[in-house]
Amino acid sequence: MSYKRYWWALAIVIIGSFIVLGGEGRKMISGAPPLPDVYTTDGQLLFTGSSITDGQGVWQSIGGQEIGTVWGHGAYVAPDWSADWLHRESEFLLNIWAVKVGAANFDALNVDQQAVFKARLIRDMRTNTYDASSNRVTIDADRAAAFRQLASYYADVFASGRSEYAIPRGALTNVQKQHQLAAFFWWTSWAASTERPGSTTTYTNNWPHEPLVADGLTSGALLWSILSIVGLLAGIGGMVWWYASQEKSLVHGPYPATDPFLAVKATPSQRATIKYFFVVVILWGVQIMMGILTAHYAVEGHGFYGFPLDRYLPYAVTRTWHLQLAIFWIATSWLATGLYVGPAVTGHEPKYQRLGVNVLFGALILVVGGSLAGEWMGIQQRLGNMWFWFGSQGYEYVDLGRFWQILLFVGLVLWLALMVAALKPALVRKSEDRALLTLFLISSIAIPLFYAAGLMYGQRSHLVTAEYWRWWVVHLWVEGFFEVFATVVIAFLFTRLKLIEIRTATKAALFSTTIFLSGGIIGTFHHLYFAGATPAVIALGAIFSAFEVVPLTLVGYEAWENIRLAQPMEKAPWIANYKWPIYFFVSVAFWNLVGAGLFGFLINPPVALYYMQGLNTTPVHGHTALFGVYGMLGLGLTLFCLRAMGAARPWKQRPLKLSFWFLNLGLVFMVILSMLPVGLLQAWASIQQGTWYARSADFMQSGQMQTLRWMRVPGDILFATGALLFAWFILGLLTGHSYEDVKPSDLSDPLLGKDLEEEVLVAGS
Repeated sequence: MSYKRYWWALAIVIIGSFIVLGGEGRKMISGAPPLPDVYTTDGQLLFTGSSITDGQGVWQSIGGQEIGTVWGHGAYVAPDWSADWLHRESEFLLNIWAVKVGAANFDALNVDQQAVFKARLIRDMRTNTYDASSNRVTIDADRAAAFRQLASYYADVFASGRSEYAIPRGALTNVQKQHQLAAFFWWTSWAASTERPGSTTTYTNNWPHEPLVADGLTSGALLWSILSIVGLLAGIGGMVWWYASQEKSLVHGPYPATDPFLAVKATPSQRATIKYFFVVVILWGVQIMMGILTAHYAVEGHGFYGFPLDRYLPYAVTRTWHLQLAIFWIATSWLATGLYVGPAVTGHEPKYQRLGVNVLFGALILVVGGSLAGEWMGIQQRLGNMWFWFGSQGYEYVDLGRFWQILLFVGLVLWLALMVAALKPALVRKSEDRALLTLFLISSIAIPLFYAAGLMYGQRSHLVTAEYWRWWVVHLWVEGFFEVFATVVIAFLFTRLKLIEIRTATKAALFSTTIFLSGGIIGTFHHLYFAGATPAVIALGAIFSAFEVVPLTLVGYEAWENIRLAQPMEKAPWIANYKWPIYFFVSVAFWNLVGAGLFGFLINPPVALYYMQGLNTTPVHGHTALFGVYGMLGLGLTLFCLRAMGAARPWKQRPLKLSFWFLNLGLVFMVILSMLPVGLLQAWASIQQGTWYARSADFMQSGQMQTLRWMRVPGDILFATGALLFAWFILGLLTGHSYEDVKPSDLSDPLLGKDLEEEVLVAGS
């Protein structure tokens, strides 16, 4: 069968989308807010543009986006420093002007006097005094006084610590660095309140919401939000029309009488991947522990039930590790699946493939251990000027130091080489599955390629430049091409089990990839609405992020088809062995709809994100999409590969059943009882009073908010129990207790006895 039209559609989508993404990205970077030297009206230099860049580096080195947010990107316990500075500076100016006319403070003025000063504040703050010829911004003496006072305040915050912000004492004590950090915070606030040349909106498209300086929702953001909803409805209509015209079933019989994997003996390289899956469980367990500590810091900012934990593991470290480990274990499960699937698809074991798998495993352990240790030392200022290379870069999801980042990229290239070596024989011969293999190879190439986007910025790169490329990694690598890779892998596994015809699987994989990427690539812009982007980014991000949701409206059908794959046990009883791996894929479909679709679209339209950026509505989407979709997928792939390698022995079903339901119900309760209510209350506060208030300690440390935070505990307990059961089951594949019946003669099984123990404990043996 020819798939030419599918390939043409995919090529047009990818090429066209990247032309748009690259073109608008270039405009965004070239139009980024300048880094000026700041002078007072009497000619006094307050700080230089270089100090702003140095301050950005200081902010990154102490945790960056893991301590509060800047332009809404980062962690959620401390304030958004841009919004916080802007509000504090505005209040300082209003009060100092009031004192000059004899009032005690601004609140003591009558309504008419307040109106005059509010108008003056808007004029002074929004007027752009930047002179491109001299690279200067000029501010008056009052704003200079505000800077000095706020610089002193923030110096104390980071030197003395703040329990309500989970900032430990001594986080930053160097006086020069404190001044540079203040310069950076001032600049982010200036860009958020000063209008672009030739525009009536600020460099951040009027974000954050701050009524005092007339930062409010732009008409463009409102218009494109409306149009995005219209586009979503039209897209859903088109998708339903397409679905109605297609063949309804992907399941075909007759089914094989026995498990096809029974006849396949695991190759040495496939057996070498077993240890990867055990490492997945270990890293996942550590990530959960870091998540518990990170969540607890929100209610007890300096400790853990009275123990002064921040002396040893400050919030910035636990959150960094929590996010970084999520990427590590999920990526490990997928990469290991690829290494297993390669020889399984082709029946070919390349020379030195096992050695390559073991070398890659050693590199993985080095990167994980080295980057985590480096982040701990870097955030605590123990690496000096080498923080960027060996410590923490301070950007969410790409926190690891540049040295470890490069090493990880080299590891991904090695993984790609191993994949190509395994797939090459099947690619050169004309076979029914050649098209699916080609898509598999393309998705494999995309994994190291798009991770390399994280190397496109440097230590002193402009914040806008860094954010643009960072979202290439987070959105295109993690949310984009990893999903394509996973889709193709699942298709291969089902075709190898002979549950789906290759033709049907190929068409479905090509079509779903095209549909997803048609919105997903340009949809990257929805992360950049208020990160120094041009207004065009709002328009493109709004429309195409809506299109991302369109294919998710039919994931219920995908879930149902996956369930059907596990049901025909009367015709093929062996299918029951794959029930729980398949059910984990079913949960992926559910969370794709809820986490990526519903909660993703909750914050994607500009009108919504304007008020919700940097609030707890974002981690609602993050938890349900990152773990619910990609984490559940990683667990499902882990089970599938381990099941295939030990197909001769039946598994105990109860531990997996309990683990499956505890994980899913735990995630539901975690979100519904705590995270979502906190986020929605913050959104209401943001709409009513401003972003600064929604992130303030007064609001976040209120009794109501504390109660809602403690409401995470039931969901967390259920989730952790599910994770423990999963880990216990995986360990049982090593000891034998996860099998229905184990005899001494079974100890030669690939997943029992000394063979597995060797693979788990001895990398490279």
